[in-house]
Amino acid sequence: MVGPVQFRHLIGSLMLLCAAAAPARAELVFFHDGRTMSIKGHREDGDALILTTRSGGEITCARASIERISPDEVPYPDPEVARDSAPTARDATPPLEARALPPAAAQYAALIDAAAARHGVDARLVHAVIQVESGYQKNARSRRGAMGLMQLMPQTARQYHVRNPYDPVANIEAGVAYLSSLLDRFPKELALAAYNAGEAAVQRFGGVPPYAETRQYVTRILQLAAR
Repeated sequence: MVGPVQFRHLIGSLMLLCAAAAPARAELVFFHDGRTMSIKGHREDGDALILTTRSGGEITCARASIERISPDEVPYPDPEVARDSAPTARDATPPLEARALPPAAAQYAALIDAAAARHGVDARLVHAVIQVESGYQKNARSRRGAMGLMQLMPQTARQYHVRNPYDPVANIEAGVAYLSSLLDRFPKELALAAYNAGEAAVQRFGGVPPYAETRQYVTRILQLAAR
């Protein structure tokens, strides 16, 4: 016979199990230009909105570019974790690396392949950089001012004569050219670290800078590119 205390514990355990099994909530962003985007959530930052993407990244958008944000009725279950075996290195891989490239990648595949071929860069590496940098959102802008698909900083855009950093053709061409120049001077890991943290930081530390963001960035891109 189950007593009152045991009964309460049983109900609590069942509620936790149900909560763990429930699909993750999401939101739909409706942009004024007609695009929509499913996100995990958002927060306000002055005149901007910070959108948390399904892959865990963040995109900063001008509030004026968004028409409305509504609950997304489509369930997005969190990745399942095996419960009947001990954790392995493969199990510890972040959920992003276990997913296929997003559908948005297809519309830029030809541009990426062409730019990668021109500059001698593996197209898979370019895809990985774009997925981590912007999630294939051509209008993405970071707090630091990085812009577009490959998140060009203003000085990089000027260096490669990019008039409109939000133009996918110009953005990808300049981003791949810059990545190629880094790969010519650094090993792949350090080139990616320089793309994220800057060449000066890589040179100052003589390797991947001891920044958690940069180290995670390099790891995620290499794992994505290797798939």
